[in-house]
Amino acid sequence: MPRHGVARALSKQGLGSRTQAAAWVREGRVSVNGRCVRDPEFPVRIGVDRIVVAGREAAKAPRLVLMLNKPRGLVTSASDEQGRDTVYRCFESAALPWIAPVGRLDKASEGLLLMSNDPQWAAGVTDPERGPDKTYHVQIDRLPDAALLTALIAGVDVDDEILSAKSVQLLRSGAKNAWLEIVLDEGRNRQIRRLLSAFDISVLRLIRVAIGPLALGELAKGQWRELSADEIAMLTFL
Repeated sequence: MPRHGVARALSKQGLGSRTQAAAWVREGRVSVNGRCVRDPEFPVRIGVDRIVVAGREAAKAPRLVLMLNKPRGLVTSASDEQGRDTVYRCFESAALPWIAPVGRLDKASEGLLLMSNDPQWAAGVTDPERGPDKTYHVQIDRLPDAALLTALIAGVDVDDEILSAKSVQLLRSGAKNAWLEIVLDEGRNRQIRRLLSAFDISVLRLIRVAIGPLALGELAKGQWRELSADEIAMLTFL
């Protein structure tokens, strides 16, 4: 049976982040098989060794997955060294267990962001090979032609990295700008913005509208809801 550092084991059970768990260990709040341990890397076997935190036996927390319609201007992080507001502001009035973002949306981006207390499940959703596609609606500062849409799918070398979209289609256009639907089958850092920038295109708005078959729907900006068991199953790849 594999062994994990006790801090990682607590995180895998959905009880907190590895950083939080490591702090509990160093503070002397964690015991393994009746012995207080202070090393976050102390090896344990999940389901075999008895781990107690602050006098209570650690048990795997029920999986919780939330869908948030992330507003523009919030940082996808538990805290920010620059003091900027984070997505956790949207959950301040709720009594929730520890949850963490499943993937990221940058500060200027909006839309569907998942939060969960299950790191293993989250890893499956964000896995670049097995995870679900992500769909975005993107407003750009020009009117695209068919050649541009084809080029975005073909890809371009950006800083020795090939960036491309799985699919691109024109949703609607105005006099000077247009909306595209862009589907990605991988999640690289600021991928859409960097891809479009390579063609001298600026992004005016970027909204994630779906992860796999899970659509943002009519959820209001800044609001959240818990996913049903069936919705979670649609995104489960582990």
